Amino acid sequence: MTAQAGTGRTNQKQRTRTAIVAAARELIGTGAEVTMPGIAREALVSEATAYRYFPDLPSLISEALDGVWPPPAEALAPVAESVDPVERVRFACEFLLRGILARQGSVRAMIAATITRPETVKTRPGIRFGLIDHALLPLEDTLGATEPDAFAQLKRDLAVVVSAEAFFTLTDLCGLDPEEAVTSAVRTAATLTEAAVRPVA
Repeated sequence: MTAQAGTGRTNQKQRTRTAIVAAARELIGTGAEVTMPGIAREALVSEATAYRYFPDLPSLISEALDGVWPPPAEALAPVAESVDPVERVRFACEFLLRGILARQGSVRAMIAATITRPETVKTRPGIRFGLIDHALLPLEDTLGATEPDAFAQLKRDLAVVVSAEAFFTLTDLCGLDPEEAVTSAVRTAATLTEAAVRPVA
């Protein structure tokens, strides 16, 4: 094989990989169901080809979502000047849940994969944790310093509520429409935060 042929083959592989990721990103953006066959069709490749580049759906979704979610400081920029952890948590919760709603097909696929194949959990973006940590920065020198166990518990409690799982429980099992689900989860996250900070207010 000549060097030119080798370079051409490498370039073709890169184009194919790029096309698969772009197709995944486009499908994710619709909020529709995200599957490997669907992505392959969108990318104009076979499903077998898609699997040659990505061993499973979670790894492909993870790469497609890379850079889509802003970093926590950027996401919470509208409340950057606020020192009220309740206000900041409210904003963080709503930001996450609306992002999940916009990309729910991919989020559902990631949850399903991590339930059926727990070893893939590392490929699932842990967006909620960065948002929660950033939202609670005003408490670092108060609750975090005086009651570190309570501070850690608050973060765990919020991780349950500020989550896709909570959102889908409210819509799928409780029958709420998306707006009602967002409002309910935000209210719960605020209530948890208020209860935790009351002793140090």
